[in-house]
Amino acid sequence: MAKLPGAIAGARIVGERFVRSQRQQNPEGRMPLMDHIRELRTRVVKMTLALAAGMTAGFIFFNQAWHVIERPLCSATIRGHSGCRTPGVNQLVLNGPLDSFYLRVKVAVIVGVILSSPIWLYQIWAFVAPGLHAREKRWSYIFLGAAIPLFGIGITLCYLSLGRSMHYLLGLTPSGVQNLIQVDQYMSFVMAMMLAFGLAFEVPLLIIMLNQAGILTHERFRKWRRVMIFGVFLIAGMANPSPDPITMLILGGACAALVEVAEFIVWRHDRRKAQLHPDPYAGLADDELSPLDLDDAGTHDNRLN
Repeated sequence: MAKLPGAIAGARIVGERFVRSQRQQNPEGRMPLMDHIRELRTRVVKMTLALAAGMTAGFIFFNQAWHVIERPLCSATIRGHSGCRTPGVNQLVLNGPLDSFYLRVKVAVIVGVILSSPIWLYQIWAFVAPGLHAREKRWSYIFLGAAIPLFGIGITLCYLSLGRSMHYLLGLTPSGVQNLIQVDQYMSFVMAMMLAFGLAFEVPLLIIMLNQAGILTHERFRKWRRVMIFGVFLIAGMANPSPDPITMLILGGACAALVEVAEFIVWRHDRRKAQLHPDPYAGLADDELSPLDLDDAGTHDNRLN
């Protein structure tokens, strides 16, 4: 038993030497096409198994999941009624004999995608990461780590505001007209709203990505800043189906605050880039000649000769 730690240490050293030798033989981590296909197949199989496990959990806990989905409608007071129990006002309906089964399948798919998201996101990342450089990997970690929480915040705000939307939209029903709300249409509306809110919160991250790629500079951002803020509130008004100013201000204000944070990051990045790599043409007038480096010019002439 006393020799066990030494054996473990020896095995670790042998493993490190093997990995180091493999990196020396193939420093760029290249793989044949068939190996890429086999790895892709392995990743897809793991993603499928994870999705199947999540869907199984969705079938088992269907009642709890469905209660979460219908809660925005049931919590809204529509023409004095609430609770999704009043026919013709706020009750969900199914049309065909197979619709109840399809409903369980759709809810199971939604639950499966959400529960298995850490696994299939990691599988996608593990397949793409070997082809990235160290700097690209670092920024990918940052963007991926920021995109998921931002998307989750947008979905959460959407879910909290759906009750107001239901109250307004179904409250527009004229007197004498009944609301027969189909389950498929209701679920499509909820999913579309959540997707719109989630993507709206990804706009600041898109701004930072464009800046890192050298497409959007802070100078250009400052010129279009007011237009961007107006566009953010315009998108918030379009994503919010009800003219409720509170919901629109919550979404638009949160996105505008994130845009301001993105502007600060863009400004800091451009400032640091200017300090490390100063522009030799900065500060020159249009009719002023740029300075010529004679050493570089002589080297260039020697190369031509």
